[in-house]
Amino acid sequence: MDTTQDPPPGTDSIDRHIAHWRHEVAGLDPLVEGAVTRMQRLVRHLQRRKEAGLARRELKMWEYEILWQLRSVGPPYRMSPTRLAEGLDLHPATLTNRLDRLAKSGHVTREHTPEDRRSLLVKLTRKGQDAWSSTIGDQMATEHELLAPLSAAEREQLVVLLRKITVAAEADGPPLMPAPPGTR
Repeated sequence: MDTTQDPPPGTDSIDRHIAHWRHEVAGLDPLVEGAVTRMQRLVRHLQRRKEAGLARRELKMWEYEILWQLRSVGPPYRMSPTRLAEGLDLHPATLTNRLDRLAKSGHVTREHTPEDRRSLLVKLTRKGQDAWSSTIGDQMATEHELLAPLSAAEREQLVVLLRKITVAAEADGPPLMPAPPGTR
């Protein structure tokens, strides 16, 4: 006898995951498990799609993130390595290695600050600006594609609900997103 059934319409892989684990984990809340697992998997899906788009432009995600962080400060697109590491939540040694690679590829330069020649600034080069600019449209398109199944009202509702969760999470700790450089 065939006991397999087609899943009900609108069922996704997370529903199947929850159905399996409800038998294994006592007290599993399918709504919490469903929401959290979907958020985690959608972020991974989006990350993979963005990385694929960057790879077509011969950039890695960490390179894009550094270029993005430098771009966020506005002209002349430069900042101290310390601020850059903080904004990227990276260990300074990791950042140094990555900046070496970006400098070698011509995307950034390091220059001494006019006020103190012992201090350095990382500056986005024209090549770095062009690399970032060439990818931002792809990145936005990927995000729009992810949310395309939702109406404008549903997107607004999603933002409101996610903001509510974010506010609660930030009440117990630091901001999930650092403030853009030059703002408070």
